[in-house]
Amino acid sequence: MGEPKVGILSMQRIRNYGSFLQAYGLRRLLESLGCEVRFVDYRPGRCLVEPEASRLPRPVAKLAEVLAGPGPLKAKLSYANYKRHYDARIWPLLGLPGEPDFRTGGLDVLVIGSDEVFNCVQSNPNVGYSPDLFGATSEARRTVTYAASCGNTTVAKLRERGVADEVAGWLSRLDAVSVRDENTASVVRELAGADPVRNLDPVLAWDFFGEEEIPKSPVEGRYMIAYAYSGRLTEEECAALRSYADARGLRVVNVGGVQGCCDEFLDLGPFEVLAAFRGAECVLTDTFHGTILSVIAERPFATVVRTEGYSNAEKLTDLLHRLGLADRAASSPAAFARLLDVPPDWGPVRTRISEGRTAAREYLKKEVSACTRS
Repeated sequence: MGEPKVGILSMQRIRNYGSFLQAYGLRRLLESLGCEVRFVDYRPGRCLVEPEASRLPRPVAKLAEVLAGPGPLKAKLSYANYKRHYDARIWPLLGLPGEPDFRTGGLDVLVIGSDEVFNCVQSNPNVGYSPDLFGATSEARRTVTYAASCGNTTVAKLRERGVADEVAGWLSRLDAVSVRDENTASVVRELAGADPVRNLDPVLAWDFFGEEEIPKSPVEGRYMIAYAYSGRLTEEECAALRSYADARGLRVVNVGGVQGCCDEFLDLGPFEVLAAFRGAECVLTDTFHGTILSVIAERPFATVVRTEGYSNAEKLTDLLHRLGLADRAASSPAAFARLLDVPPDWGPVRTRISEGRTAAREYLKKEVSACTRS
């Protein structure tokens, strides 16, 4: 028998570094197990949360929001350039065709994940409530998930929107379920009556610094990174960050989004971003993958966990706890300096990641092998 044909149905066309790196990492993991891998696209579904009304297409509206928000104009123009050239720069690294490819027929295994593939109670029309993301339309011989996440979708939200029973049916029909956080595990347990496997996000599971050619940091001098969606850091957070950086002679460089505290926005490819993290003095972030990049680059960091607005608490609290880094959650801007000045004890963290990488390979190998034996 030839190489197992495996499809990855993920968020590979979502335009941010985390979405790319998790898709790339999962592909590399599967290829290292001898699989022939290609990406599969999903069809966005109806939005269960009404999107904000806008006369502009979503990408244009988002860019207009950034341009009107905090931060220097030069940084905003660099951000616009980053978004403008994202597809041409990033998609070839994944081997994505210009047009979406929805085919699942002929696949031995369809792997759904990682990222927030189950986060269906949201207003983003690029995702929505998509049956594809739950495997409902899969024609593969075997359909499984890897480190899937509900994001901030909960059972209560699914029941409130009247889709809990349908989601329960889809989850129950999957051949195997792997999740990356406790909120998602609780959804699967309650709706499907099964305890899913817990696995690391692919950006942790794949050894980027050990297996990939990471260039030298593209940033000169001493600097720190602020990694968050544009405008997400509050005025108070930006003021605390500026005070910290100035007192230590650091430039504040922004990655992924423009903040009110910004000396330079970095318009980089994903592997250059990895290099920039490794060369930074420290990192402040409020994102899941910003936290992971800080960890694999082993830089002192602080993570802002938010419970208001578009909450990140479900996934970030779980991630920090699993890595033994719960004390890296910044309870307020006053905690930034204490966290950013002192690195964690990386020894126990490395052990947890190593064990997680072994478990990831064992899970994926088992699911691929199950198909080849049938």
